[in-house]
Order: sequence, then C-alpha cells, then structure tokens
Amino acid sequence: MSGHNKWSKIKHKKGATDAQRSKLFSKHSRLITMEVKKAGGGKDSANVLSAVERAKKDSMPKDAIERALAKGSGDGANAMEEVLYEGYGPGGVPLLIEAVTDNNNRTAPEIRHIFSKSGLELGAPGSAAWAFTKDAEGYTPNTPVELGDEAGAKLADFIEKLEEQDDVTNVYTGADTAE
Repeated sequence: MSGHNKWSKIKHKKGATDAQRSKLFSKHSRLITMEVKKAGGGKDSANVLSAVERAKKDSMPKDAIERALAKGSGDGANAMEEVLYEGYGPGGVPLLIEAVTDNNNRTAPEIRHIFSKSGLELGAPGSAAWAFTKDAEGYTPNTPVELGDEAGAKLADFIEKLEEQDDVTNVYTGADTAE
C-alpha cells in the first residue's frame, strides 16, 4: 500500500508554494499601487513600468497587476504609504527597511518585534540614514562595514526574518558584500 498518501504530499507542497507566491504577489501589488500613487495616477511613469516589469518577471497574473494599477489610481491608494525604518543589525551594521503599508500603527510594532526578538532595537529616524546615499537603485552604504563569518550569518538570518514580514519591500544593509 505504498503511495497511499501521494495526494496529501502534493497538496502540502502545493500549499506551501502557493503561500510563497501569494506573499510575493502581495508585495508586488503594494509596490505597484504605491508607485502609481506617487505618479499621480499615471501608469506610464518609469517607476510604475519598472514595478510592473518586476511583477511580470515573477509571473504575477495580468489581472492582479491591473487591479493594483486601478487601486493606485483610484480611492484605495489613499490608504497606502511608503515608510522607511532604520536600525542597526548584528555586528553594528546600519539597516534601512523600506515598507509599503496601509496601517503604520500595525507595521511599526511588527518591525520593532522582529528587532527585539533578535536582541536589537529599531532606531529613530535619521539614526542609520546618515550611513547611506540614495541613488536610482535605492540606497548604497557610504562606508561598508566588514563582518566576520558568524556576524555575517546572523545578519543574513535577521534580514531573512525582516523580508518575511508582508509589508517590507526592501532591506538595505551597510555590510560589505564583496567577498
């Protein structure tokens, strides 16, 4: 009777991959909505087209992209806002966390909780931004911090925990990534 639970294995595997895709699509949807809002409802700006292209690259369905575009140009976009959180990660590495949220009173404590579970504290505005320069790609560190293997592994785990949070879109670190 081997193989009697084949469907159950398939169901659980499909459920896990569907959950990951759903989370990814939600992030893309929020980002598209935010970019359309920033563009004043215009769907032809470079940032909007770039966000749509990234969503297509991750196989986001066309109807979901269109819903996000419509939401950004309609009333639903008023509730969405882009937020930047700052702090210091393992090894004293400065971090900038970009998030798109409809409720900052929910997102800020969730980010703060991730920091506190790791024995770290979320910084005040301006506490880590000085260590970065904003450019077209996002943020680049002014002076990268070199980390040892142990601190690098802790930082990678911490960034992974941050990226699991639904509202987080990007995490920028001041760690030296050149190996």
